[in-house]
Amino acid sequence: MTVGGKLKKKKKRKKKPKSIWRIMTSLRTVFSEFMEDLHSALNARGLTVTILPEKGRSLFTTRNFRPGEEIISQEPYVCVPNNSPVEFRCDRCFASINLKKCSACKVAWYCSSMCQRSEWKLHRLECDALARLDKGRHKSVTPSIRLMIKLFIRRKLQSEKVIPMAATDNYKLVEELIDHMSGIDEKQLVLYAQMGTLVNLILQWPEMNVKEIAVNFSKLACNAHTICDSELRPLGTGLYPVISIINHSCLPNAVLVFEGRSAVVRAVQHIPPGAEAQEDEIKESAILEGYRCTNDQCAGFLLRNSDDTGFTCQQCGLVRSKEDIKNIASQIKSISDEASTSMSSQNYAEALFMHEKVEKLQKILCHPYSISLMQTREKLLKISMELENWTKALTYCKLTISVYQKLYPGIHPLLGLQFYTCGKLEWLVVHQDVSFTSPSLLLLGHTEDSLKSYTKAFDILRITHGTNSSFMKELLQKLEEARAEASYKRSSIDDE
Repeated sequence: MTVGGKLKKKKKRKKKPKSIWRIMTSLRTVFSEFMEDLHSALNARGLTVTILPEKGRSLFTTRNFRPGEEIISQEPYVCVPNNSPVEFRCDRCFASINLKKCSACKVAWYCSSMCQRSEWKLHRLECDALARLDKGRHKSVTPSIRLMIKLFIRRKLQSEKVIPMAATDNYKLVEELIDHMSGIDEKQLVLYAQMGTLVNLILQWPEMNVKEIAVNFSKLACNAHTICDSELRPLGTGLYPVISIINHSCLPNAVLVFEGRSAVVRAVQHIPPGAEAQEDEIKESAILEGYRCTNDQCAGFLLRNSDDTGFTCQQCGLVRSKEDIKNIASQIKSISDEASTSMSSQNYAEALFMHEKVEKLQKILCHPYSISLMQTREKLLKISMELENWTKALTYCKLTISVYQKLYPGIHPLLGLQFYTCGKLEWLVVHQDVSFTSPSLLLLGHTEDSLKSYTKAFDILRITHGTNSSFMKELLQKLEEARAEASYKRSSIDDE
């Protein structure tokens, strides 16, 4: 339109910036939907997430769970085997036999083409990234670095819908994990930043930043779990975001075990509706950490004096000098270093001798229930087994059981496994001691001891491990074998 011969320009409307409130509402809606999906998935399992002021998110039950019943199981969001320069495991199933290295990246190992195919969607991007890396940097690609690489690759593949996501299997769960960055010292922050820089260098994705990676390393430190076999030997590391919601307890009502890569939480006692699921964490008391009283007739433990001049027995009041403790502790440290050298060179006979000297000194220094003394006896047990000295191994195994019973509640996988080890050793002693002149009663005693230990192991492990794994079937077979042999030997003695 023209007015007075002049063209009237139409005023441009300024675009209003998106309201911050609207953006926050949108984010809140997405988070709300995510939490609703999670609640729905957990409700189907008889569980719910509740926020507690002193604990944050916690997992509660909405129905009864019986001892031994599975509360929840989860596949890892990401996981890696604990590979080292001398020991490797399959990236998929953690097997350690029939392994072949990935021909492209030279980092991942697989035990079969089936395992390799199962991991290919995730490994393809990792493989390309690692193949570009200079060979000199391959030693820097630790399991922790690989875990972080896999974490970002899985996020990318799920966001691009290459692999599926679910309410209990998505990156939003990782975002909600606690990181404790505010409590980390400067040295650790620098380490996380260096590790983040390496991950960034390997992936070379422009949308990533070192700060985000460093925060995720802190989350892994707080929330990742060590994946173990049925006998609780470490195999790898995995991140299980839903299971990470479960709080730890000194008196747990549930335990975590692994079936392959799956993390399984089982009730070890009756859990009524409205109870919090609490996974086990051992809190060491002064008895388990402390020194023994100098009075051999006293079972008390020592605490440091207020003036820091010595340690006073909390039962009889006797004081043990600081110098006495320092002197024995120094001897233990020196001999322990020598023992470690012997173990490194696989000189088991010398290592046994050295650790026996350490145990002798620790019996003078430490409380009978001391964790340090128990750990030394664990080493002596393993060395004796390496030397196939079953009788000596059994002696040390029995010495550890009383400490295990104090450390752990009645139903705990570590206690059950120690009874299992004891049963195996008692069985081996039976079949080693066939040279006795009058073996019948002696061997019957060992067989019945083995039967008792296997029974105690089975009563605990059927609750913590379930009964369907190959490990539990093997234990049941050993139990039946011991029962049959004990019955046969009893009838033979009766006939005599």
